[in-house]
Amino acid sequence: MGPGLVGADLLELLLDDGYHVTTMVRRDSHAAQIREFGSNVDVIMGTLDDKDIITKHTAEVPIVIHAATADHLPSVEAVIDGIRQRANKGQPTIFIHTSGTSELVDNSKGMYASDKIYTDKDPADVDVNVPDTAPHREIDLAIIKARKDIGAKAKIVIVLPPLIYGVGRRIKRMTIQLPTMTRFALKHGYAPVIGKGLSIRCAIHVQDLVRGYMIILHWMEKADADEVLENPYFFTDSGVEMTWGDAAREIGKALHAAGRIKDPEPRNPPKEFYDDLFGPYTPTTVGANSRSRGERLRELGWKPREKGVFESLREDELPIILDEPIENFHGYEGVASSGTHVLESLQD
Repeated sequence: MGPGLVGADLLELLLDDGYHVTTMVRRDSHAAQIREFGSNVDVIMGTLDDKDIITKHTAEVPIVIHAATADHLPSVEAVIDGIRQRANKGQPTIFIHTSGTSELVDNSKGMYASDKIYTDKDPADVDVNVPDTAPHREIDLAIIKARKDIGAKAKIVIVLPPLIYGVGRRIKRMTIQLPTMTRFALKHGYAPVIGKGLSIRCAIHVQDLVRGYMIILHWMEKADADEVLENPYFFTDSGVEMTWGDAAREIGKALHAAGRIKDPEPRNPPKEFYDDLFGPYTPTTVGANSRSRGERLRELGWKPREKGVFESLREDELPIILDEPIENFHGYEGVASSGTHVLESLQD
């Protein structure tokens, strides 16, 4: 469910591995793209709000991967309802949900680097220290509750990627943070940086990420259900971190070299320009600390092998963005985040 940047690249790996995949899309043009992947993929037309459709199809299959968004509770509840139906019939289910490490953000607003690093080997640290009102957390808590209720009748995990970068292999999509900062710079003439740009974020290339999903899936297929129940979280990271200030400087330098802005030096955008970034979520989406280590995935044999975040920006994302009509850009139009914890922190 959700063949966007992550979902489409994951779909390709699933098909290569011999799985027959059913995926849901909401646009005819996107359905046509997905059908080009071959005869082993079926397309359902619908939206995340089509609860009955999601529940019905979940109840019919042994594996469900939600890669559409980390911030849509009704669709996750629909999946859980389908899993419960299967459990009541004695049919096991594997469910992998995509959350994100925006759940771990602080209120630094670019003013300092945090030394707090979460690891997926310590789920209690997440459960105790991440507020229930944090981004994505409401959805994750619903999944954790379902894990406890359903128990060993289903295998359920939550994957929390950090900042994702790179361009889709077959469907040329991009993620949101650095491309949105780049489009802002093209529109306003400078790269945006929140505060001093000192806050730190982990990152992962989309291809490294989807390979991680496959490793997790194969582990879940073989692992005992009680073993899966021991820990709900899988973090993913390349092992390399960036500061938001470095990201802004890289964007400014690249656009200046391309002759698209006059001054490569980043600036603080006024709050009235936040709508051209991520609205009220701007300080946490592109200005907060979020540091995590995916130790569990590494223990399963995964290693990053793709190019770095800034190399990818220069070589892959930037050429696509430079061809876009920037006059149509008015900030990121999707759901950038969730949770009241972030919005409350902006009042501090």
